[in-house]
Amino acid sequence: MKRDEFCKGYTWGFFSRNKDLLRPEAESSMRRLASNGLNWICIPVNGWQETFHSVNIFSAYGLTQTDEEIKHAVNLAHSLGLKVCLKPMVNCMDHAWRAKIDFPTERGCNYWEQWFGSYKRFLLYYAQMAEELGCEMLCTGCEMAGMDKQADYCVDVIEQVRKVYHGLLMHNINHGDELCSKWLSAVDIIGISAYYPVSDKKHRDIDTMRARWKKVVTVLEKCHKKYDRPIMFAEIGVRNERGCSAYPWDFLNREEEPSDEQEQSDFYESAMEATWDLDWFMGYFWWDWKAILPPEEEAHKNKDFTVYGKLAEQTLKKWYTRT
Repeated sequence: MKRDEFCKGYTWGFFSRNKDLLRPEAESSMRRLASNGLNWICIPVNGWQETFHSVNIFSAYGLTQTDEEIKHAVNLAHSLGLKVCLKPMVNCMDHAWRAKIDFPTERGCNYWEQWFGSYKRFLLYYAQMAEELGCEMLCTGCEMAGMDKQADYCVDVIEQVRKVYHGLLMHNINHGDELCSKWLSAVDIIGISAYYPVSDKKHRDIDTMRARWKKVVTVLEKCHKKYDRPIMFAEIGVRNERGCSAYPWDFLNREEEPSDEQEQSDFYESAMEATWDLDWFMGYFWWDWKAILPPEEEAHKNKDFTVYGKLAEQTLKKWYTRT
């Protein structure tokens, strides 16, 4: 992996709804995002299954981005000089986290065989699309802890994908799973959902975050050495809520907690300080930037992951425009 492929990236348009990506507002959103010095963008596609124990993955009208939307978004990104990672993601309609998708493996149970048959069809469809659209990277799975334990099935999926797609393959594991899988050397890049807690109730200052990121880097280096693959943060981010850096993965809006743009900005600053110059580290797809943005004067009211109009956007641009 060449260092010049370093991803100064962001995830854009997750959970966009019917036709959102075709709206003029979506183009304005991507242009604003790109102006922060990006060279990559990650575009998710939402696939669905009924529950965490269902074996069939499907598209849902109004919830899964259409082929027309994906093509439009990828072409727009390329016109802005951005490389694209296409990220097909499985979600559960019962609101279970995708990491909970799991099945018995006792003799006679064929649930995993059925599920992987469906997942392979899902992923190969978008792998072929990524190839046709010239996407430079494809994510082969996101936070699928149950799936990732099935090494033989996973290796087969990667082999089948490589027959139709010839760009970079990145597989997105969750933080805490850095050393768990047996097969990650089959992909080109190991992506991590890097929602590491780097503070606590008493210590939320940036020096605390810096100290804790050093411990995280030790784990990341072990992951790199185990699989001999570069590491990137396939997802990373935090909301602008006081205390958020102690639970950066959390989407819950705590109304009793005030907004804290400084803490969000410090999380960005300390994370990039800790990883930017590591030879085996390949960059970031920060989470996440909305396809449809509110008026900028209202942006600070949203205690969400998007840094648009907030202090952390300035921090992002400072790092992404470094020479």
